[in-house]
Amino acid sequence: MGDVAAVLAEIVGDKHLLTGDQISEDYAHDEALSCEPVKPKYVAKPASTEEVAALLVAASENSLPVTARGSGTGLSGASRPRQDGLLVSFERMNSILEVDVDNQVAVVQPGVTLTELDEKTAEAGLIYTVHPGELAASVGGNVGTNAGGMRAVKYGVTRNNILGLQAVLPTGEIIRSGGKTAKISTGYDLTQLIIGSEGTLALATEIVVKLHPRLAHGATVLAPFGDLDQVMNAVPKVIASGLSPNILEYIDAFTMAAITYTADLSLGIPDAVRDATQAYLVVGLENAEDGRLAEDVQRAGELLTELGAADAYVLDGPSARKLIEAREKAFWTAKNAGADDVIDVVVPRAAMPKFLSSARELATAAESGVVGCGHAGDGNVHLAVFCKDPEKRHKLLHDIFAVAMDLGGAISGEHGIGNTKKSHFLELEDPAKVELLRRIKQSFDPKGILNPGVLFD
Repeated sequence: MGDVAAVLAEIVGDKHLLTGDQISEDYAHDEALSCEPVKPKYVAKPASTEEVAALLVAASENSLPVTARGSGTGLSGASRPRQDGLLVSFERMNSILEVDVDNQVAVVQPGVTLTELDEKTAEAGLIYTVHPGELAASVGGNVGTNAGGMRAVKYGVTRNNILGLQAVLPTGEIIRSGGKTAKISTGYDLTQLIIGSEGTLALATEIVVKLHPRLAHGATVLAPFGDLDQVMNAVPKVIASGLSPNILEYIDAFTMAAITYTADLSLGIPDAVRDATQAYLVVGLENAEDGRLAEDVQRAGELLTELGAADAYVLDGPSARKLIEAREKAFWTAKNAGADDVIDVVVPRAAMPKFLSSARELATAAESGVVGCGHAGDGNVHLAVFCKDPEKRHKLLHDIFAVAMDLGGAISGEHGIGNTKKSHFLELEDPAKVELLRRIKQSFDPKGILNPGVLFD
């Protein structure tokens, strides 16, 4: 241990290598509800791509498991380290290297947080549109899990907004893929392969992100429905209307009551309407021109009432911001309410009514509860699961995931598999596909040092 520590300290400097009691509890976990914390043997804080490369060479030579960490806000245990391993924390690699206005891209290091990137791009009238629920998340973490968020209905998820990467392979080799160009058709797309690989193939050390014009005017329309199926059936029609919402969220009545209570937020909905509501649809609209936005808001209100909403409420600016912030923090509300797990199943959006109905039936049969909200525009359902018995909960989750896959969906839409969903993934996924993924992993990481235990046993 002393020899390995000396090698690692020589790479990053003594004060940037932590061992023993120097390692705080924060490094032992991410935000997954069902993963026990694990303290690593070493925490290294590199300052450059070259230092990352040297760390991986040392880890490979010493058969040292390596886990990458951004801000530690993940929800699937992918950044939970190994007890005998090395945690590579990117907290020092947190520079925005360039904001290229002409090409509408930014070049950033993996430790840059979404808040930092948003503040910097705002100065240029641009925006990076991937906004998962926690803006303290790092761009590198987004790359690892292919994070999404509420704005994915219009702008897509991380893989739709990353043009290129610099990455370090477990061998210490440094590669570049993609760049500032909007399209490329030259060999295999390594950028897209690394995105969503949860730190199992390579460690991204430089990221080229796509930026969009920051539109000046926005509005939020809230539509209460008496039936959840009405909400789900309304979603495809809103998408087809041409309104191009940048947010299209469903929130069930229980979750709405919880998040508004937590945020101390009054939405101004009459008691009679609120009491008759099973679920809400939140429609976010934006435009460069105020007049056109007003026209879209009116069209949205008329359409929603035609589709069965009790009414359509245009929230004022402060209320709209507080509601969106409260929705983004729904995970914390569920955690504080005692949820035993939070899942992020994705299905084709037209299949959402059938999926939610099946999930409720399965939970009832298991004497458990599932409540939640989700990105209705892209079929990504977030369910808080209340089931204390671990064996009963495992079966319930397995059955819910199986329904999603039967409907043409997937176990995870944006949180990743990590440690928490691995057994379900391996049991339910096509064995031929899993074997191909294993061969890809072996090609990138022949010694198996990168995030062992994530995705595969």
